[in-house]
Amino acid sequence: MEKHSRIFVAGHHGLVGGAIVRRLLREGYTHVLTAPRQELDLTRQADVEFFFKTHRPEYVFLTAARVGGIHANAHYPADFIYSNLQIQNNCIETARCYPLKKMQFFGSSCIYPRDCPQPIREESLLTGPLEPSNQWYAIAKIAGIRMVQAYRRQYGLNAISLMPTNLYGPEDNFHYEESHVLPALLRRFHEAKVRGDDHVVIWGTGNARREFLFVDDLAEAAIFLMHHYDAEEIINVGVGHDLTIAALAHMIQKIVGFSGAITFDTSKPDGTPIKRLNVSKLDALGWKAKTSLEEGITQTYRWFLEHQDSFRR
Repeated sequence: MEKHSRIFVAGHHGLVGGAIVRRLLREGYTHVLTAPRQELDLTRQADVEFFFKTHRPEYVFLTAARVGGIHANAHYPADFIYSNLQIQNNCIETARCYPLKKMQFFGSSCIYPRDCPQPIREESLLTGPLEPSNQWYAIAKIAGIRMVQAYRRQYGLNAISLMPTNLYGPEDNFHYEESHVLPALLRRFHEAKVRGDDHVVIWGTGNARREFLFVDDLAEAAIFLMHHYDAEEIINVGVGHDLTIAALAHMIQKIVGFSGAITFDTSKPDGTPIKRLNVSKLDALGWKAKTSLEEGITQTYRWFLEHQDSFRR
């Protein structure tokens, strides 16, 4: 991938896509292609074909997806499976019709079985039942992984699949019902502080363990892998260590400066008990995440404070 290559970031308004665009521009790439949803609806095959025919991208970062936390997955299962399948199918098939040099497909750590051995190796894919609370999204992403592999074998499409762990950072989704756990907690603690509440309620027991990767680190890893990884097998992208949701909550409480108590609503689900990726394959290639969780949350909170008036409720 050269500095002048035509690089299409599908989903540039999202958390991952936005970070990749920032990183590409910072590293001096001069021909980064993006398109707002009003101009390019990735769920419509004709729109995708027109974009590829017009702009002829050489490299594609397929980050576009319908995403959300436990609440959103539970309430909008049809939206999650339909939208993600459509986006993937359209982009991968069109990439075959308008040959490009390389495509990168973004999956998620939720593709792995709910109770597989920890830390999770890439070989654990499809070895057991999924976590029910996000199965619709996971099934769509698994289909995307297999589609990439099938198109490599049948058509020679040069495409790789990345499996990031839980992500957070600037441009995250802080919507009340659709956000993931870290941005949801950050907003909840901030607004409790502003209101002067004496406590914050957190879903679940607080005992579930999660791994978190700062999205700008993921962007760096994605560009690194575009240059250094070409295998059919999926590759995990994470930090290789985790913490409990309770510990995360206390860290966010400290960063936000909320002085009240934390209580746990154990009637609500925890989701997968533990989810930490084995990143030995990525380590062997020579890449490691650089941003500590505390530093990353501090940067994210700073961005939140600057943009909170623009959030959807």
